[in-house]
Amino acid sequence: MDPHLTVIENGSIAIKGDTIAYIGSDMNPSLSASKIIDANGSIILPGLVNGHTHAAMTLFRGLADDIPLMEWLSGYIFPAESHIDADFVHTGSLLACAEMILSGTTTFCDMYMFADEVAKAAKQSSMRSLVGEGLYDFPSPNYGSIEKGFEYTERLIQKWKNDPLISIAVEAHSPYTCSPYLLKTGHAIAQKHGVPLVIHVAETLTELAEIQAKYGKKPFEFMEFLGILGPHIIADHCVHLDDSEIERMIRHRVNVITNPASNMKLASGIAPVTRLIADGLTVGLGTDGCASNNNLDMLLEMDTVAKLQKIALMDPTALDAVTVLKMATCEGAKACALGDLTGSLELGKKADIIIVDTRKPHLTPMYNPYSHLVYSAGGADVSHSIINGRLVMEYRRLLTLDLEDILFRAKEKAVLVKQWLSRI
Repeated sequence: MDPHLTVIENGSIAIKGDTIAYIGSDMNPSLSASKIIDANGSIILPGLVNGHTHAAMTLFRGLADDIPLMEWLSGYIFPAESHIDADFVHTGSLLACAEMILSGTTTFCDMYMFADEVAKAAKQSSMRSLVGEGLYDFPSPNYGSIEKGFEYTERLIQKWKNDPLISIAVEAHSPYTCSPYLLKTGHAIAQKHGVPLVIHVAETLTELAEIQAKYGKKPFEFMEFLGILGPHIIADHCVHLDDSEIERMIRHRVNVITNPASNMKLASGIAPVTRLIADGLTVGLGTDGCASNNNLDMLLEMDTVAKLQKIALMDPTALDAVTVLKMATCEGAKACALGDLTGSLELGKKADIIIVDTRKPHLTPMYNPYSHLVYSAGGADVSHSIINGRLVMEYRRLLTLDLEDILFRAKEKAVLVKQWLSRI
């Protein structure tokens, strides 16, 4: 997944420390290794980048399905979230990290409360992540008032500064849940520290109507009016866009993360992904949270985004497998401001690598590896995962996490969730 889309048959990769030190068709005889992985019959590729999720919401998986987004949020998710604490988020994030590693994701961008616990869980899992505290106009069970939210975000930035795996973003939930003051202050903090600003934008028609009623503008028009658009913006969803909104995104070089399965499940709509890519925008791929997907499998998400664009445009060529795999690797990393570190197998980049075992009936025969990865493979086909040079999964056994303990703790938290909702 380098700029030349190089494919090496019978290739070898050498890792030194946390970095890719050699790539070639034959192993350099001068190299030696303390550990050798035989990946014969497999595809070696960069670890997948989940560009948008809410990791701790694994604990809300299946909680409230088959209802509209606003009812889902106000009737179930927001009431449940009002009770959560740091341990709840840490447990849910560990569960998410286990699921992501097992399905080939090595990097994720997360927005949630108690974000320091998400960062700790990612660090414990040895996953690469871009993490931030969700900021809203209403009080948070974590930080309370928004002023405390700004302080919490700045402490996060300082705490995790220069960490090899964890990066921090400023994360304002959306234009309809954040006042102009919140958005402008969040933007100023992001600019001050040189970090991304992550925000949900143009996800639903209800959102568009609400912003129009409040401010007389469209979402990106409103953000441009506030002076907060720029290449530091990571805009999630971007479903409902007209020509003028797309022109603003292009003008300000906004990064986009599309979440097709979540948008389908909540009937939010279909993002114009093919057009955004054709217009030169950087578009990555995300699963969203497990309460609205209901899984974190990026291989399944690739299949979904490709087919959804084809049926939306009634064109089987609308979004090809190569482009989709780029969205889940190099383009996703670039959108999350991590493209210099990960997203491709290149000398000097961090060793974030997965191995997909193709010696299976549904992956045999193989004429085209891109096609197989996008349309045939699933998370269970990933056999090994290496992140930042560390082997974190070997033959589908997690090496950095105690899965049985995580599953036990997750079930305990589910009992609490049922109790919380029974009081509504």
